[in-house]
Amino acid sequence: MGSVATTIDEQIKILGERGMTFDCEESKLKEILLDIGYYKLGFYWHHFQKDRNHNFFEGTKISDVIKLYYLDVNLKSVLAKAINRIEVNFKTKLIYFGSNKYKNNPFWFCDSSLVGDYFIDEFPRVYTNKFINDNRPIKSHHKKYPKHTYAPAWKTLEFLSLGSIIVLYSCLKDSNIKKEIALCFGIKKPAIFENYLKTIVFIRNICAHNDLLYDCNTAKEIETTPMIIFNNNNRHSLDSSIKVVLYFLGQVSTNRKNEVEKEINSFFKEHQTNPVISKILTEKSNYQF
Repeated sequence: MGSVATTIDEQIKILGERGMTFDCEESKLKEILLDIGYYKLGFYWHHFQKDRNHNFFEGTKISDVIKLYYLDVNLKSVLAKAINRIEVNFKTKLIYFGSNKYKNNPFWFCDSSLVGDYFIDEFPRVYTNKFINDNRPIKSHHKKYPKHTYAPAWKTLEFLSLGSIIVLYSCLKDSNIKKEIALCFGIKKPAIFENYLKTIVFIRNICAHNDLLYDCNTAKEIETTPMIIFNNNNRHSLDSSIKVVLYFLGQVSTNRKNEVEKEINSFFKEHQTNPVISKILTEKSNYQF
């Protein structure tokens, strides 16, 4: 949009001059631009542009851009719910195995003899007065036990972010606990388990912050195991990340995994007969129709 704000009418004129076809009523087009926004839609019509001057390929329709946008929205909604289910299960496993291993130490997660320095050093920046006040059970605990620096693991860890929980897992000094938790998800090697967890949190962050999903790629290569087969051996694509999420969800609930997989496939296959969108999805998401 440049450095100067534009009106809806000006935005429509610019798009028209660049070759966009408006296959809807003008009133609907204005409604879309005021609802989603010109700037945000730019991330979706980017792949419809043929040059650096932002001109569109001949035949580019605004309806295709909107379809791509809503595919992205729907995928984020479904994946966010799936990841939440995985997060709850993973936290439960970590709390259970850690707290039963160290029955006489309810604050084992902040014990430097049990957990690596990276988590120990960073944790006070997480466990702030704001953290305490924002989470009622934590606040109630400190009101009842004012001398405690932290609340016990089964309270504290419930309110940590998925990212923080993964860091805690990776910093556990007892490799047996890490193996026990990984095996709960059918994975023998903790290093591969961590790699998959980081892939999940990567997708989770995109969903949580409403970033672009349909053409995302993980910075780090996703590890391979016999349980997950990646299309074209592409271990960075959205399709590969989705496979990791579905695998983990299947370890929590087979029925829910099947439901989510069916729903995701329906989102993609809705555009199977649209040559423009299907080409974008195949190239950018690595989804195989």
